[in-house]
Amino acid sequence: MSRFDQYDRLEEPQKRGQATEAIVTAELVARDVSVLTPAYDNEPYDLVIRVAGEFYRLQVKTAYDGKSDGAVEFRTRSVRTKSDGYEREGYDGKIDYFAALNVRTEEVYLVSIDDAGSTVTAIRYEPAANNNRANVNWHAEYRLDRVLEELRSG
Repeated sequence: MSRFDQYDRLEEPQKRGQATEAIVTAELVARDVSVLTPAYDNEPYDLVIRVAGEFYRLQVKTAYDGKSDGAVEFRTRSVRTKSDGYEREGYDGKIDYFAALNVRTEEVYLVSIDDAGSTVTAIRYEPAANNNRANVNWHAEYRLDRVLEELRSG
């Protein structure tokens, strides 16, 4: 059974999020990255990593197939249920990177908060049908190993 099929069996979004955090943590540890977790669940970040002596706050997200073929998307706003409805809040100034797991390809991406969209970020792994190449977030630029290499080299 693929990881994607396993995710489909997890009916609660919270369980999917916990699985994503565990997978991302394992991928980071396997690459000799120190991973810290906050003591409380109400922080805007899920993990803190230490790379080359610097600390970075990560918000972990699950990325699913986007609205167009050849891309995955993840939400870049938190949504909390409140007594009077929903509260949506961005992460500007609260995190450094989104760590997004593409459950279909099992790839992890690190996307700087500066590169992320205000509500959703799409990462394209195949060219668009209309061959648009402007303002595209290509998966090769955000793959975990590439971004870690950039952080390590300064």
